[in-house]
Amino acid sequence: MDIIGIVCEYNPFHNGHAYHLLMSKQALCEDAAVICVMSGDFMQRGDAAVYSKFARAEAACMCGANLVIELPLPWSLSSAESFARGSVGLLSALGATHLSFGSETGEIEPLKKLSEILIKPEFNEKIKEILNRDGNLSYAAARQIAAEEEVGELSEQLELPNNILAIEYLKAVYGLNLPIIPMTVQRFGGGHDKEWAGSGPKSASELRSLLKMGKSLSDHIPEKADKVYQREREQGRELTDKSLLEIAMLSRLRMFDEEYFDNIPDGGDGAGRRLYKAVREEGGLDSVLSAAKTKRYTLSRIRRMCLNACLGVKKGMNDGIPPYARVLAADSRGCEIIKEVNKKETIPVITKPASVKALDDDCKKLFELGASAHDFYVLGRKATGERRSGADFRQSPVILK
Repeated sequence: MDIIGIVCEYNPFHNGHAYHLLMSKQALCEDAAVICVMSGDFMQRGDAAVYSKFARAEAACMCGANLVIELPLPWSLSSAESFARGSVGLLSALGATHLSFGSETGEIEPLKKLSEILIKPEFNEKIKEILNRDGNLSYAAARQIAAEEEVGELSEQLELPNNILAIEYLKAVYGLNLPIIPMTVQRFGGGHDKEWAGSGPKSASELRSLLKMGKSLSDHIPEKADKVYQREREQGRELTDKSLLEIAMLSRLRMFDEEYFDNIPDGGDGAGRRLYKAVREEGGLDSVLSAAKTKRYTLSRIRRMCLNACLGVKKGMNDGIPPYARVLAADSRGCEIIKEVNKKETIPVITKPASVKALDDDCKKLFELGASAHDFYVLGRKATGERRSGADFRQSPVILK
């Protein structure tokens, strides 16, 4: 059976995502199944999702995905490299035969060529040399300089956000020696984190801005997804005002000493100490971020560091690939895939939270970390009745009939 694997956040699921699913199936096989590995309640850029992982997974299955698996917290809140490695490794363990991702170029060969160069040890050494020469450069900027020296104009592909992630997915495939075939669909419409005045789908960041202004998304997302999100909104579970979470975050961050910040992911090279100082001196999250970021310490890195510190994620937790697959949503075909994975015993699949008790201590601690993060996430909801703790231990997957 052809199984298309997709790495996603779906924050929220929109028409561009529906197009990607459709084009992926048309390019491979109309009857192909789709497995999504999706970030939980917190995003790779260091922000809380507008809708919970359960609602977003349900919307995805309503709109064409067969199975949605949660990418555990340490990988969701990590650099693009670790995010890609954890996601792609998990998809392969679940039996995905193909990996489909969006890209600005829409062509797989240039991306393959770049990834094959970037994965070489000598290329990483070149990046380190550039960083040592100029301590103000970010890793991404140093990598761009190294790529320009190596491949010339082809390095321009590394300046485009979806291409960057696409290359990290390919690096994971090659680095882990996975039996999964990569394929890409050209992205059109609104660019990542950019406004779009032309034709085509708006980006997820534009849609989040519309929600914050109280506007409807009905013209920009599939009807089935819209119904899921309308239900969440009516029940007070939509997060458009993050002020409650920001106050809770600052409260937690001020509890930790300087050494604690050194031991969070990305806390090295003085970044942890800089963030510690900003947390102590600034009065709001935006001012903390502004005070801590530099050319070298990018805003997305600082945002991830804040959440990792707040939620208890430590260095090394995102090594390798996730040790289990937690099901968030599935349809009947997705349930068949789960049965096949269980037969092969390639990776433990959690369908009921209670089943985590049968796993080893590392799996239990990882699940508990995610459950604690969800308890923090719900504090941002408008409805106080929807802020109860322990939901991760009570919630079973959404199964579509």
